[in-house]
Amino acid sequence: MAEAHQAVAFQFTVTPEGIDLQLSHQALTEIYLSGVRSWKKRIVRLKNSVITGVYPASPSSWLFVVIAILATMYTRSDPSMGLIAKIQEHLPVSQSMSTQCQALLSAVLFSTMLWLLLIFTMRMCLKQLLCYHRWIFEQHGKMSNTTKVWVALVRIFSGRKPLLYSYQGSLPNLPVPVIKDTVKRYMESVRPLMDDTEYERMAKLAAEFETGLGNRLQWYLKLKALWSSNYVSDWWEEYVYLRGRSPIMVNSNYYGMDFLYVTPTPIQAARAGNSIHAFFLYRQKLNREEIKPSRIPGTVIPLCAAQYERMFNTTRTPGEETDTLQHWQDSDHIAVYHRGRYFRLKVYQAGRLLCPREIEFQIQRILDDPTPPSKGEANLGALTAGDRTPWAKARAKYFSSGVNKRSLDCIEKAAFFVTLDDDEQGMRGDDPAASLDNYAKALLHGKCYDRWFDKSFQVVYFSNGKKGINAEHAWADGPVLSHVWEYTLATDCFQLGYNEEGHCKGEVDSSLPRPQKLNWEIPPECEEQISQSLAVAQALADDVDMHVFAFRDFGKGKIKRCRVSPDAFIQIALQMAYYRDRGTFCLTYESSMTRLFREGRTETVRSCTNETTAFIRAMEGGEAADVCRRLFRTASEKHQHLNRMAATGAGIDRHLFCLYVVSKYLGVESPFLKEVLSEPWRLSTSQIPFQQLNLFDIIRYPEYVSCGGGFGPVADDGYGVAYSILGENMINFHVSCKHSCPDTDAHRFGERIRKALHDLLDLLGPNQKEPNNTEERRPEVKKNL
Repeated sequence: MAEAHQAVAFQFTVTPEGIDLQLSHQALTEIYLSGVRSWKKRIVRLKNSVITGVYPASPSSWLFVVIAILATMYTRSDPSMGLIAKIQEHLPVSQSMSTQCQALLSAVLFSTMLWLLLIFTMRMCLKQLLCYHRWIFEQHGKMSNTTKVWVALVRIFSGRKPLLYSYQGSLPNLPVPVIKDTVKRYMESVRPLMDDTEYERMAKLAAEFETGLGNRLQWYLKLKALWSSNYVSDWWEEYVYLRGRSPIMVNSNYYGMDFLYVTPTPIQAARAGNSIHAFFLYRQKLNREEIKPSRIPGTVIPLCAAQYERMFNTTRTPGEETDTLQHWQDSDHIAVYHRGRYFRLKVYQAGRLLCPREIEFQIQRILDDPTPPSKGEANLGALTAGDRTPWAKARAKYFSSGVNKRSLDCIEKAAFFVTLDDDEQGMRGDDPAASLDNYAKALLHGKCYDRWFDKSFQVVYFSNGKKGINAEHAWADGPVLSHVWEYTLATDCFQLGYNEEGHCKGEVDSSLPRPQKLNWEIPPECEEQISQSLAVAQALADDVDMHVFAFRDFGKGKIKRCRVSPDAFIQIALQMAYYRDRGTFCLTYESSMTRLFREGRTETVRSCTNETTAFIRAMEGGEAADVCRRLFRTASEKHQHLNRMAATGAGIDRHLFCLYVVSKYLGVESPFLKEVLSEPWRLSTSQIPFQQLNLFDIIRYPEYVSCGGGFGPVADDGYGVAYSILGENMINFHVSCKHSCPDTDAHRFGERIRKALHDLLDLLGPNQKEPNNTEERRPEVKKNL
C-alpha cells in the first residue's frame, strides 16, 4: 500500500551482490522535523516549569536581589548579618580564585538563598490567603473591610501574568470536615424524605457511627489528608469512575452540542477542517500555558487547573478489575472513523500544523475513500460501548501484539478521536423539538459502534455540517471540556471563517500523504465478543429517553430582577416539577465544584431541603402568595448556603464517601455508611457553565449560542437534568430518563419544568411587593458535570 511505504524511512534487500540500501529522504526529513518540534516543546515546558516553580516571583527577580545585595556590600554594610562571611569561610579553597571573587560568589549564594526564602514566604502567604472563604458568604455589594483588605493582599501576592499552572503550588488542600458536622448536615438533608419512624432509625445509626466507628475512620482520613494534595480526588477517580464495570456510554460519558441556530457551513469536511485546526491551536496554547488561569467570575480567586493536563493524548484503558488513564506528552495525529473504517490522519507536515484547508482536503479524502471495512472492523468500536471486563479480556487477547496492537495504538495515542457521521442532525425540519432529541441521542451514544468512548473526548461531524462532542468523565469534569469547546466554536466562526463557497480558507500542499487506513485482523472469537458488546450497548441506548428544549420565555434577566439567584430559582423549579410529576420528593444531586482547592473536582449539593419542600407544599396547597414568597426566599437562601458550603469544602457526600472507602480498606462494616452510599439519586442535575464571554459578543451575535450539553440518567427510575443559562433570556434544558421505567417520561418532565418556571416567575414577578428581608444576590460558584 502506498501509505505503508510512505511510513518507512529506509528499505534494504540482501542480494548475491550485497545489500541494496534505499533511503527515503522525505521520511528522514519528517523524522528530523518531528524531533526538532519535540525538542522545542521540551524547551517550552522547561521554561514554563521554571516560571511556575518560582511563582509568584519571576526569574528576573533573582537578578534584582543579587544586585541589591551587592550594592549594599559596596556601601560597606552587611545585610546578611555575617552569613556571607560564613559562606565564604566554607567555600572550597582555590588558588585561582581571589579573595574578592570568593566574596562575590558568597554574596551570590546568599542572594540566591534569600530569593528562594522570599519565594517560599510569598507562596505560603498566598496559600494562607486563599484559605479565607468568608467572602463567598457575604452579600453582594456589601463587602466587609476584612474582605477588602484580603482582596488587595491576594492581588499583591498573585504576581504578574501568571501562567495556567502558576497557582497550583499556592492552592490550599481540601480540608477534612468535622465528622459531627457532616453527620448533622446529612440528617438534615434526609429529613424531608423520611417519615418519623425511618428518620428515628437513621438517627440512631448516625449517632452510633458518630460516637464509634466514625472517629476511627476519621483518624485515617486525616492522616491521608496530611500526605496527599487532595484526600478525595484519587479515590473519586478510582472508585466512582475507573472501577465501574458497566458501560461508560450513557452511564458516565457526557456530550456537548453545536450552535443552536447557526451552521457556519453545510460542508462536512470544511467544518471538520476549521474545528480540528482550532483544537490544535488550543493544544498549543495549553502546552505553552498561554491559557489564562481560571478564576471565579468577577473575582481574583484562582481555580485549580490540574484537570487540563490530560485533555489531549489521553485514553481510558480497560482492565478486568479497574481501568487506567493513559496520557502521552504529544501526538501529531488524530484517529478518524468513517463508515466502519479507521484512519490515522497526521495534522503536522514538515514540522508545521496543517492549515484548515489542508485538513479539509484530508478529511474529504477519507469521505471519498471507497475502501470497504476489513473483516470485523465495522462494529469494532462497540467494544468501548459495552461492559468493561469483556473489553479488557478481548484487548489483552486480541489487541496486545501484531497489526491489531499497532492500529489500536494509533487510536489510543491520538490527540483525540473524530467520527464522520453520515446522518444529519441539529434543529431542523418540521419538528425541531424532536430533531434536538435525536441530536442529543446521536451525541450520547450514536449507533454504539461508530464512536470510541475510551478517548478523553471525541468530536462528531454530521453530514450537514453540524458537530458535537462526547467526553469520557474520569479525567475531568464538564467545565474543563466546556472551555475548549467554547474556544473551538468561537475560533471556527469568528477567527478562521469560510470562503463564499463554504470551504476553509487557505491553500493545499499537493504533496500531503493520504490518510493512513488502519488494518485489523479480527478472528471469529473476537467478532463474537464485539457482537455481544454491541447487543449490551444497543439495549442501553434504546432505553434512553431524551428531551432537549430551549426555554426562551424568560431567562436570568427577569430572574435577577426578582432578586433571586438564577441557579436557586431553577433548582427549586426542578423540585416543584418532580413533585408534580411523581407526587413525592426525592434525593437530589446537584453538582458543585471544589476547584478552590488543589486537585479539587466536585461536591454534591443536596437540593431537596426542608425549606424547599415546605415552600412547594405551600404552593401546591394554595397558601397565600405572601406566605409562599416568604417561604421561597427562605428556600432560595438555604440553597445558596448549601452551594457555598459545598464549594468551600464543607459538603456531605465526598466526606462520607471517603469514610466508606477507609472502612472497606480496614475490612469493617458500617450500617450507617452502607445505607448512605446505597441511596439512589432519582434526580441528578448539573448546570453547564458558559465561561468565555470574551470570545465573541453574544449581544451582537445572539444566534451564536450553544445548546449546551447533557448526560444520561443516573438512576433507572429517575431523571438526569442538565441546564445552561445563556445570555439574559434563554435557558437550555437536557432531560434524560429510561423508557423501561413506567413512571418516568422525559417530555412530560420537560413540560413540568416549563410550568414550574412560569409559576415561580408569576409568584415573584417584579410587580410583586418584596419583603424587607429580601436576600441580596451573592457570588455564584460555577457548577460541574
